[in-house]
Amino acid sequence: MLARVVGYVLIPFPLWKLLFPKDSLLDMGLRGKGFTKHIWIYALCLAVVIPAMLLVAKQPDFGNYYPFYKLASRSWFDFGMWEAIYWLQFFTLELFFRGWIVGALRKSFGAGAIFVMAAPYCMIHYGKPYLEAHGAIVAGVVLGSLAMRTKSIYSGFLVHITVAFSMDFLALWHRNALPKVFWN
Repeated sequence: MLARVVGYVLIPFPLWKLLFPKDSLLDMGLRGKGFTKHIWIYALCLAVVIPAMLLVAKQPDFGNYYPFYKLASRSWFDFGMWEAIYWLQFFTLELFFRGWIVGALRKSFGAGAIFVMAAPYCMIHYGKPYLEAHGAIVAGVVLGSLAMRTKSIYSGFLVHITVAFSMDFLALWHRNALPKVFWN
């Protein structure tokens, strides 16, 4: 987790500001303006993804893969702390891929920046369940397009954490492994 925070945020963002001091880091996906105006698009994304997720969550590869933290079922506290850490990782991921890469390449590559970002984004999904790895291609392009249009990563972050929480919860539920106690 620490490596992702360092590699996704603490190295590229200060380095970018050092090399391009006139550029605003807010243009790297940190603008909140337009968030509510475009939220319906992200709701539509969830409307497509959630039913698909409900179907694939029953598959053994998903159920055995999620959650990454295998002690998440020990207690609701463990599950909640895991989700908080996991969500921080998704925030840094969105900042790096949809914020920094798309934001930095927007002027030079235009819409092509989305595809430049989508290639390594898909690569970090190698080794994940088949449908998720392939869905990352579509998700990378869709979330990249929306981030470019809105100059914001926040809604993409909300989609990511909604899907992540749901997959963890559903995987535990299908295994009858949801926590039984708050604290252990």
